[in-house]
Amino acid sequence: MPERTATIASRVGLHARPAAIFAEAAGDLDLDVTIARQGEPADDAMDAASILSLMSLGAAHGDVVVLRAEGEGADAALDSLVKILETDHDA
Repeated sequence: MPERTATIASRVGLHARPAAIFAEAAGDLDLDVTIARQGEPADDAMDAASILSLMSLGAAHGDVVVLRAEGEGADAALDSLVKILETDHDA
């Protein structure tokens, strides 16, 4: 299963606006994408398209998260989602 790590760039972390932008992008994909904090078991990963899951993740500025997806186009999809997380949407 392809996976990528990303460092949260938004100054307020993955809350409100950055979470909404990310959840919408993940929801638009024809793939199931999961997100977890780095170091957590893959079984504890949450649905990346769920804003509630993203908010409960509690990822702060500078935290590293792991994205996973499976299926056709997963690598490109994960690359695009990493760019979203590594952009400061609060600037």
